[in-house]
Amino acid sequence: MLKMTAVGGRDSTDAGAAGCPNPLEALSLDQLRRRRSMKWRTHPADVLPLWVAEMDVPLAPPVVDALREAVDAGDTGYPAGSEFAESLAGFASRRWKWDGVAVDRTAVVPDVMMGAVQVLRLITDPGDPVIVNSPVYAPFYAFITHDDRRVVEAPLGRDLRIDLDRLEETFRRTRQQSRQGRIAYLLSSPHNPTGTVHTGQELAAVAELARRYGIRVVADEIHAPLVLPGATFTPYLGVPGAEDAFSLMSATKGWNLAGIKAALAVAGPEAAADLRRLPEEVHHGASLLGVIAHTAAYRHGDQWLDALLAGLDANRALLGRLVAEHLPGIGYARPEGTYMAWLDCRSLGLAPEEEPTDLAVVTDLAGPAQLFLDDARVALSAGHIFGTGGAGHVRLNFATSRAVLTEAITRMGRTAARHTR
Repeated sequence: MLKMTAVGGRDSTDAGAAGCPNPLEALSLDQLRRRRSMKWRTHPADVLPLWVAEMDVPLAPPVVDALREAVDAGDTGYPAGSEFAESLAGFASRRWKWDGVAVDRTAVVPDVMMGAVQVLRLITDPGDPVIVNSPVYAPFYAFITHDDRRVVEAPLGRDLRIDLDRLEETFRRTRQQSRQGRIAYLLSSPHNPTGTVHTGQELAAVAELARRYGIRVVADEIHAPLVLPGATFTPYLGVPGAEDAFSLMSATKGWNLAGIKAALAVAGPEAAADLRRLPEEVHHGASLLGVIAHTAAYRHGDQWLDALLAGLDANRALLGRLVAEHLPGIGYARPEGTYMAWLDCRSLGLAPEEEPTDLAVVTDLAGPAQLFLDDARVALSAGHIFGTGGAGHVRLNFATSRAVLTEAITRMGRTAARHTR
């Protein structure tokens, strides 16, 4: 039985940036199992949940302080003002050396995916195509399809990066098929589930292609704060040619705020008029506590974030060693950002013969994810729900303690060994 205790004396791997404690080592397994969120309540207690995008961390102290102050004051009314957008602008300037967040070109939205849907409604019509790079964040398929738009895939290359030739061919073909229609490209940056961080050069090439073929880009940049050492985040709106594009940003992933919803839609200079057409009711979807929490994270959460990034970097290295030792037949693509690892489990021979045809309704486990849940008692995200190229893979969330990560991969290794004998 795995036993964990809260951090007491720390060794060097327990320390985050500038001597701050590693948030990933702050909570015991018993404390985590008392949580009421989806990650810890979906499966029985003997399952180690490394699936949905929640981190096993306490809230950053500045966020706790801001929320406590608001609750103590009964400050739970409707959001107002521009502090949220101003906090993002300051964060972007400090962290990315980018001053492109103009407050008058932002809009508060309920969360990133609802914001993406609302922006897509501004620039496409029912039945219009929305291009994605598969394998990609599974809700892209559901949200696009349920809003009566049509998903068109431009799969990533073998190196899990944007295949610019394939993207251009998809842009060209889609434009030919939709001569009078409007086309959008929903970009995941950094890319979920692979952890790829697109370079400035890659994004500039994307922007040039989008301009050439008259395609509007909507960038989901929710994982932007979570870029690990060795990579650099480039805001899509900061590259030449992206002036008519949109970005969706939030502190949700960087500070584990999925249950305290708020996000910002950011328009490029040429997209400002479109953003002003956003229906007024959309702005009321975020809660005041959400806005307060996200503002505090962007304004005062840098030190905590740096400690988290140091912990994630250490876990990324640990995961590589564990996979090599316990899962030698499994492919591990070292992520550049996010806290997701994309594992190629096709050597287990469990991939479906065909990709699912309707990803808007696929939610079940299959293949290696089902095997690891049933036999190893480790919950992962099944690769086939991420679209073409996902079958036979699993997505693993490594934003947890070293003890949980080690136990999970050890269990998976025993299962893989039994299955491949």
